[in-house]
Amino acid sequence: MLNDKPSIEKLRWIMAELRDPETGCPWDLKQTFATIVPHTIEEAYEVADAVTEAVEQNDFSELEKELGDLLFQVIFYSQLGNEQKKFDFDSVLAAICEKLIRRHPHVFANEQLTTEDEIKQNWENEKAKERQSRNQNANISILADIPKNLPALSQAAKIQKRCSHVGFDWHDIHDVFAKIEEEVNEVKEELVGDQQGLAEELGDLMFAVVNLCRHAKQDPEHLLRKANQKFTKRFHGVERQVANSGKTFEQHQLATLEQFWQNVKKSEK
Repeated sequence: MLNDKPSIEKLRWIMAELRDPETGCPWDLKQTFATIVPHTIEEAYEVADAVTEAVEQNDFSELEKELGDLLFQVIFYSQLGNEQKKFDFDSVLAAICEKLIRRHPHVFANEQLTTEDEIKQNWENEKAKERQSRNQNANISILADIPKNLPALSQAAKIQKRCSHVGFDWHDIHDVFAKIEEEVNEVKEELVGDQQGLAEELGDLMFAVVNLCRHAKQDPEHLLRKANQKFTKRFHGVERQVANSGKTFEQHQLATLEQFWQNVKKSEK
């Protein structure tokens, strides 16, 4: 198997060898479901970064490697499940195949779903049925099973999406914007208040902004990531101007630094 061509079977064999109690790797043998989670999250973010780089630079070599690392996470969990006789890679494959076929009746069955909204509605309906089947309690929350480890922006968008599915949502994007203006005014009122009240209102404001992103059919996590990248790029331009001035940041007035910032923005145009 060591000299066989790359395949899923070879990867599964490698994983089994790493976990072999007699000859395996000490680090891999120590791992549990819980200890691998931070590595899985890290690998997912590395894939996201590699996707951005691939799109912007038309270089997919890193994405290829990072996807392999993420796939290895699935193999690792499957190996642990197999060792504990809870599940294995084959059952993981069976589960995802069944789910994808069931959630796409317009492709694999005769159901007519032609618009994007109809497809999304069906998708959410199927997910609701899955939540219900996992919990026989008829009063299970529609917000059940939203991952707690999701980035806060993505988690907020998912909460809002679930609520929208049952009709608890603004119908007009201008109403959403009005809500943001309301939250801004409440933040202003708390600027002279206690920190706890200010923190709560700032959170409400961010939640409302996420809602606006969702209504605009934009991913808030992606938007903020792009804004971070844009700011970082521009700030590098400010740093270059500060370095060329022969002074440190602290030796410049804020008005001068602002002018450097405006210079960078003009150069982009």
